[in-house]
Amino acid sequence: MLKNIDSDNDKEIKSKITNIYYKHKGRYGYRRITIVLRNEGLVINHKKVYRLMKSLGLVAKIRVKKYRSYKREVGKIANNELNRDFSTNTFKEKLVTDITEFKVDGRKIYLSPLIDIHNDEVISYTVGFSPNVRLVIEMLEKGITTKMKNTIVHSDQGFQYQNRRFQTYLEDKEITQSMSRRGNCLDNSKAENFFSHLKAEFYHVNKFKTVKQFIRELKKYINYYNNERIVTKLKMSPVQYREHCLI
Repeated sequence: MLKNIDSDNDKEIKSKITNIYYKHKGRYGYRRITIVLRNEGLVINHKKVYRLMKSLGLVAKIRVKKYRSYKREVGKIANNELNRDFSTNTFKEKLVTDITEFKVDGRKIYLSPLIDIHNDEVISYTVGFSPNVRLVIEMLEKGITTKMKNTIVHSDQGFQYQNRRFQTYLEDKEITQSMSRRGNCLDNSKAENFFSHLKAEFYHVNKFKTVKQFIRELKKYINYYNNERIVTKLKMSPVQYREHCLI
């Protein structure tokens, strides 16, 4: 049963807000913290959470609008089937992918995720030291194992996605390939949105002494992103939403 909160309970609420804030390492702003409190059965206005966070000096990490992404567009072999229509009716109906680059201890590291637009879940990913075709093929093999004829996989025009091995894998699974228009980053904004959160909440706010440490912590963050981090529109994490829908 929901219980009402009045001003006499500000001390208790401040404690809850502080615990949530530090549990998520400062990644949550007032909107997500409000959702957590409401999911715990508390009735509270987001404006009050904002006011209390301000009085506590708690400020969420600001998302970086620009991130270092690996880009090498060399042409076009598929139409823009997605066409910025990010609405979906079910899981694995529309998947997006891209590659982003990190620099740690003098080395370049590349991440290739496959993201389900329906619940923002990273359903598979690969990490490597070269943005080659093998990186994206292994990502596909991890995330797509059966025929999915009603599925679209969208990417930019990178050479990896124009490679015949990539195309053949999608064709074998009866998946429709889609590509952004040249120079239109908004066509793949769902992937870029994930990278933006990743860079702001993980990469730019931590110091990594070794590549091994970075990769270990990167995997932890993606697990956190899927299983714990609230997607505002869903009011829960990607995995929680998927499990909720299966009930």
